Amino acid sequence: MASSFVDKVRITVRAGNGGDGAVAFHREKYIAAGGPDGGDGGRGGNIVFRVDDNMSTLMDFRYKRKYVAGNGMPGQGKRCYGRDGETLYIKVPRGTVVRDTESGAIMHDMSDGQDWTAARGGRGGWGNMHFATPTRQVPRFAKPGLPGESHDLTLELKLLADVGLVGFPNVGKSTFLSVVSKAHPKIANYHFTTLFPNLGVVYVDEGSSFVMADIPGIIEGASEGAGLGHDFLRHIDRCRLLVHLVDVSGSEGRDPVEDFDAICAELKEYSPELAERPQIVAANKCDLLYDGRENADRLKKHVEEMGYSFFELSAATHEGTRELVKECAARLTELPPILSYEPDYVPPEPKVDTSEELDIRQFDDMWLVEGPWLQRLVATINFSDYESRMFFDRVLREAGVFERMEQMGVRDGDTVSMYDLMFEYKK
Repeated sequence: MASSFVDKVRITVRAGNGGDGAVAFHREKYIAAGGPDGGDGGRGGNIVFRVDDNMSTLMDFRYKRKYVAGNGMPGQGKRCYGRDGETLYIKVPRGTVVRDTESGAIMHDMSDGQDWTAARGGRGGWGNMHFATPTRQVPRFAKPGLPGESHDLTLELKLLADVGLVGFPNVGKSTFLSVVSKAHPKIANYHFTTLFPNLGVVYVDEGSSFVMADIPGIIEGASEGAGLGHDFLRHIDRCRLLVHLVDVSGSEGRDPVEDFDAICAELKEYSPELAERPQIVAANKCDLLYDGRENADRLKKHVEEMGYSFFELSAATHEGTRELVKECAARLTELPPILSYEPDYVPPEPKVDTSEELDIRQFDDMWLVEGPWLQRLVATINFSDYESRMFFDRVLREAGVFERMEQMGVRDGDTVSMYDLMFEYKK
């Protein structure tokens, strides 16, 4: 792959941790027994992906693979809250698909231009001012902040183009794109001149235009990793219409019908759905048909029997290019909009090692339960979801937390505090 184009990378993101709550008491002249006034910790910063239309590759991620947002600051006395951690914005090209690296599932498609939060910062811990009651006037404890979420992600760029140019190397795709648009791809008379996809805006008439992508030459075996095309087949996924360029000049001694069938087979091998995409077949280099029209006629008969539209053109002399562009524009008016990928990622049920001992402390009718595995568990639970709450309750019971508390003398109606969760104990 060319060093100037990167379209798939793996990164790690971690949101900021929440700041710890403060244990403090009001101290002011002439005010006796001011009481607890420790403030809450700040929330950790989020990791947010943002579309940048000035970016066309994932090159920026080649050398930096770890992204960490700011941590929340701890609370302070005088009921001062800690400052929230700074949110980290990660800019990506439009069309980037974010996947969970472990499962490969799509988490989000950055095609709509909206910001997306990939990892949420941990909630800040409560200061001791929250724990004062008539019977517990001097709470000497506070809650620590929760850790931020972290993910291993795979970023995959799928170019947003209406029309994709496909075909063997050196069939004239780059020349055609340069003729019908203002794109300036590298053009030369040798294979694999194009080492990364090129985009061009094709203007048809007043108020009518579309985006065309020149996909680097695909060869036989591309879907299995041969050549360069396998790196860029994913960019055809979003194209509503394919223009299949075939060299009919015979200048390289190739058979156009065999070439056409070979590329169609590679598309089908890569994605059966892609092979069913609407397709226009264009016989290029017709200006070089010195030995008769046999190649062009055989290809025309073959593709029309398969139900495809057929055009003859010469990108070098511009002959037939305008007609093909108009046909593309007309077909696009009938086709659905560019594909947008729906998320299919389902967060896995957290794996919790409950072998570590928990710290259970009693302050009058308040029970404080803390420990590393409990902290990780609380951070992953959605307490507004019934299934999540049931899972949380099951883990605590299986770990013997409630049994241990009852042995220590917990009573009905006592308050139990587990990080940012507080509830009334019921046997």
